[in-house]
Amino acid sequence: MTSLDEARSLLREFPVVDGHNDLPWALREQVRYDLAARDIAVHQNEHLHTDIPRLREGGVGAQYWSVYVRSDLPGAAVATLEQIDCVRQLIARHPTDLQAARTAADMEAARADGRIASLMGAEGGHSIENSLGTLRGLYELGVRYMTLTHNDNNDWADSATDEPKVGGLSAFGREVVREMNRLGMLVDLSHVATTTMRAALDTSSAPVIFSHSSARAVCDHPRNVPDDVLERLPANGGMAMVTFVPKFVLQAAVDWTLAADENMRAHGLHHLDTSPRAMEIHRAFEERHPRPIATVATVADHLDHMREVAGIDHLGIGGDYDGTAFTPDGLNDVSGYPNLLAELLERGWSKADLAKLTWKNAVRVLGAAEDVAREIQATRAPSNATIESLDGDA
Repeated sequence: MTSLDEARSLLREFPVVDGHNDLPWALREQVRYDLAARDIAVHQNEHLHTDIPRLREGGVGAQYWSVYVRSDLPGAAVATLEQIDCVRQLIARHPTDLQAARTAADMEAARADGRIASLMGAEGGHSIENSLGTLRGLYELGVRYMTLTHNDNNDWADSATDEPKVGGLSAFGREVVREMNRLGMLVDLSHVATTTMRAALDTSSAPVIFSHSSARAVCDHPRNVPDDVLERLPANGGMAMVTFVPKFVLQAAVDWTLAADENMRAHGLHHLDTSPRAMEIHRAFEERHPRPIATVATVADHLDHMREVAGIDHLGIGGDYDGTAFTPDGLNDVSGYPNLLAELLERGWSKADLAKLTWKNAVRVLGAAEDVAREIQATRAPSNATIESLDGDA
């Protein structure tokens, strides 16, 4: 049996829980949620990284669908509701393949039933528009993690890719974390500044996650996790889910990406735009300036380092498919997960280790957050604090 055969066999028992997939935003951008125009029941290779046949081929058993909206988009809360509605429509359209999940028990039930557990994560604290009531509303609709920032700061948390504003988390930001703990919503520290990571770990009484981040020691990009933060995950109980985005995993791609992003802005486009016109501009730039190519081995290098620093019990996978223009060779779309596991098997990772990486850690972390929430709810009522009451007008 080849290592690839072994990987596929393992995934049949312990499928991938992927921490971050931007399919809902791609459907918004490409077809304004016309799900018939991008029917994921069939291959959508020309348009998307994600469809059900490739999820099945990739051994995906649970997916956190990102209900992301851009931080510069007016009416972030409304747009987030539209993203949630998109996920719910997808689940309703594909009931034999997708199953709504809100708890660790739901994830296990979907696995037993042979369906893909479908959870949701809000990407960026701007989605709650400084309202703890809105945060609770998202939780009631099924959102089970929130990334505290996206690429820009919000009023209460600093982003990894913006100028420092509040020094990590403001008083209201710490209250957001505490309320997420009370709800059982995972605190996601991808995209946040290192100061925000540390402040959230200091504040959170529940495990945190990085839904799609890699190791800064391997690739020095501010979106990645420094070793001192990875070292804190065992005491916290949380996990870091390695991402596949080339500009976060391959050092040579960092400078190239900065130039490519500037080229997009020069054409009047947002650097994260993946519309057909944007992709044409990307391809033209790449013809003039060949892009450094990440591979499966590049991602495995991050996992090797992260296992050494944080331990196998604190790792997962968050590919960021349909949220990136480029992917590594061998991890071109959601069908590629077996290639990563085969690479890790060849590096000496045990099947027990891989079962934790793909399934067990993510289920444990969500279950632990649920346990903490039950304890907190026994003694603490919902918080009605406002940003004005905790942070003032500044």
